[in-house]
Amino acid sequence: MSAFKAYDFRGVFGKDYTLDDIYRIGFFLPELLNVKKVLVGRDMRLSSPAMFEALTKGITDAGCDVYDMGLTTTPMVYYFTAKHGFDASVMITASHNPKEHNGLKVSRTSALPVGYDTGLGQLEQMIKQTPQPAPTKGKIIPHDVKEEYLAFQRQYSHDISNLRIAMDCSNGMASILVKELFGTAPVYLYDELDGTFPHHEANPLEPENVRDLQQLVLKEKADIGVIFDGDADRVMFVDEKGTFIPPDLMIAVLGLYFINEKGVEGKVIQDIRTSKSVTEYISKLGREVYIWRVGRAYAALKLREIDGAFGGEFAGHYYFRDFYYSDSAMIAAQVILHIVSDMKKKGVSVSELIAQIATYANSGEINFKIEKKKEAMEAMKEHFMAQETAVKYMDFDGYRIEFADWWFNVRPSNTEPYLRLLMEAKTKELLDAKLAEAKNVLAPFQ
Repeated sequence: MSAFKAYDFRGVFGKDYTLDDIYRIGFFLPELLNVKKVLVGRDMRLSSPAMFEALTKGITDAGCDVYDMGLTTTPMVYYFTAKHGFDASVMITASHNPKEHNGLKVSRTSALPVGYDTGLGQLEQMIKQTPQPAPTKGKIIPHDVKEEYLAFQRQYSHDISNLRIAMDCSNGMASILVKELFGTAPVYLYDELDGTFPHHEANPLEPENVRDLQQLVLKEKADIGVIFDGDADRVMFVDEKGTFIPPDLMIAVLGLYFINEKGVEGKVIQDIRTSKSVTEYISKLGREVYIWRVGRAYAALKLREIDGAFGGEFAGHYYFRDFYYSDSAMIAAQVILHIVSDMKKKGVSVSELIAQIATYANSGEINFKIEKKKEAMEAMKEHFMAQETAVKYMDFDGYRIEFADWWFNVRPSNTEPYLRLLMEAKTKELLDAKLAEAKNVLAPFQ
């Protein structure tokens, strides 16, 4: 089934899967994870109530109890999966995808992600069987933990009253928390829950979805703009000039808090697309960076394995040891706003802070529509390594090949006929030259 992805289950509601499929997933999930209770949360999408009904009917028909968190953010589900000792949880969400989409994010013991390689692939096969309901049906038990969650989050709250903040909740789940954590001082945008996403889609990586926030920052003369995605597991930022900040650079800003201020030991994780500026900045702060694969299904596991301090991704996920190695947009937002507040007291604006970090010219991630992705990747590797000696070579998630003054990552999409390319160089001129060269190499495959 096309809705089973590498990291989760996701697709167009009623097209890529049916409610019967969701029922079957619910029914066989307790067997897959060998559990008698499942924690379930959901977002505000119009299809989420029907998804919840089908999923929980399957779970309870299997003789398993459902602990119902109601409307929640995805990180809240992660946190309470680990905190309250659940061996299985499901968040009903399609995260940042368009309104027609919905899906399931499944976690197991300690909020470890269940991806295709760690259970979803097996589940895809299991749901082909005919469900045989258990003699004793499970129960649905309300599990309202919002106040407990807010109490945990407030340990990261600081006095940021010197900041003028613009905050876009994308009509998503961040709306249930932001005013409790940041108060009424920020100028809020689209802070009402609305699963139709009437103003813009809930994906801050798409430039058109950030424009309203950028305009609000300029209009309000804000120090910083903050934008969350649909299920509030990702957060991104706009500087005081209205310029979107590449999310990976904020890993370095987090370092100013966790390393400089708190002295937290341990490596810092970044994904294979992350700017070399971040690696070098974190190194200056006295910590080692560990580069790993893209996606929570890999990052959360690796951060736990190495007992890393924190980490982040190019896509705006930020992971924390004290959050059970999972991602929390609210921790990231609070910590980053605290650092920005301190910098303002020193006369340093957000754009000036980012300029201290970003020492490379960056192309951003560019998509090429290519069917023969493996062959195209090999052509890139062979072309550039024949010209110059690589100083670092990584061959997971495609290739990341670093040279003396520049580097590139080329990786295949898991679900689409796209090859994704990202390049960085010490100068804009060198970046432009290498990018033109790369486009020539890839042209025959398009």
